[in-house]
Amino acid sequence: MKKVAPDLDVRVWPDQMGNVADIEYCAAWLPPPGVVKSLPNLKVIMSLGAGVDAILKDPTLPHDIPIVRVNDPDLTGRMTEYIVLHVLMHHRQQRRIDDNQRNKIWDSFPTHAARELSVGIMGLGVMGVDSAIKLRDIGFRVAGWSRSLKDIPGVESFAGAEEFDAFLARTDVLVSLLPATRDTDGIINRATIRKLSRKGPFGAPIVINAGRGRQQVSDDILAALDAGELHAATLDVFVPEPLPPYSPLWTHPRVTVTPHCAADSDPETICAYVAANIAKHQRGEKLKNLVDRARGY
Repeated sequence: MKKVAPDLDVRVWPDQMGNVADIEYCAAWLPPPGVVKSLPNLKVIMSLGAGVDAILKDPTLPHDIPIVRVNDPDLTGRMTEYIVLHVLMHHRQQRRIDDNQRNKIWDSFPTHAARELSVGIMGLGVMGVDSAIKLRDIGFRVAGWSRSLKDIPGVESFAGAEEFDAFLARTDVLVSLLPATRDTDGIINRATIRKLSRKGPFGAPIVINAGRGRQQVSDDILAALDAGELHAATLDVFVPEPLPPYSPLWTHPRVTVTPHCAADSDPETICAYVAANIAKHQRGEKLKNLVDRARGY
């Protein structure tokens, strides 16, 4: 912050707070309960990440202070890279190739075209839309499911609970980029997995979760893999984090574990975004990406 906004008076909790009455803006990720409430002249709360569930966990959070979430092209680009990478990894059967190399097996197995694989993205926010467009351009059959119907050329759109099952039934690869809310908790469960398409080239669906760990039921994913109801899974998020070393997800042959790195927050990029929003607010301009607390994002 001092580098990107040298004119700002930047203070760090807890040892450099000074007179808390001076503080008008708070940039936070997981503030301990009571810290934000202790700032009597606070005007705006800035999230240090794309999600705000960590901030909303604070039961003492003031109800009248606006919260701004990060929506930066750098974060969006990183997430899209991750989603495209892992869809392609499963599509091109890279794990099978890796195993063959370790075992020195020359196996020229048949492959399939991208158009034969249906990708379904849960969550069509900025990141979901960008991922959908890039996957569409590669040639995958892409659809999205969200709270409200979206209009994205070449991407089929489903919305609301009444269209969820239809969305799942056409989906070979399920990607979750949903925000963390009570409605999305545990949404990747065995019942959901059983509703996914079995018509794809692998005979069973694939799950990629780069949303929040709260959204997946890990025991259900493992059971579905062992029962042949799920072909493979890429998981970037967990409860708890870090993923404990005793978790069977680490060693399951059809699970790819990544350490919550799908869209790493670059400190300089995030701080520049926060500083720009502070300057915008000081000029009396309307803030963008305000959080709807009722929705949780």
